[in-house]
Amino acid sequence: MELVSESTNQNGSENGIKSNRYECQKRRDWNTFCQYLRNHRPPLSASMCNGSHVLEFLHYLDQFGKTKVHNPNCPFFGMPTPPAPCPCPLRQAWGSLDALIGRLRAAYDQAVNGGNHVNPFGDGAVRFYLRDVRDFQSKARGVSYHKKRKRPNRNIAAPQSSS
Repeated sequence: MELVSESTNQNGSENGIKSNRYECQKRRDWNTFCQYLRNHRPPLSASMCNGSHVLEFLHYLDQFGKTKVHNPNCPFFGMPTPPAPCPCPLRQAWGSLDALIGRLRAAYDQAVNGGNHVNPFGDGAVRFYLRDVRDFQSKARGVSYHKKRKRPNRNIAAPQSSS
């Protein structure tokens, strides 16, 4: 169940429309997820997977992370720039996981074509996991992930006084 770019025909040649970076990354992520499902025991099809399979995939990806996430018992827990190295694990950053899930959610809709299938990337357990990762990494790394709220534009002209 490979995701095929709309910019290539069945022979694989370009038809003049270049895929944008997002589409290429989405296709690459989808192919990686499908490979993970093929290697799963027992092998699964994308239409048969659920939120727990997505969580297994995210845990699997964690081993390839490049972001230092301090354990609560580490002396550098909560420091954005620790003064020395520590043995804490490298993990996938929350922002990377969040973007990955967004791309895979769109790819799933495109590849499985809706139907009676519920998108496992939108599962409540996946959203809860991402929120938990965000909150833990925020504390462990001393970095805030809270959205900055836009202030309403207050360009109200003050009444001009006549002199």
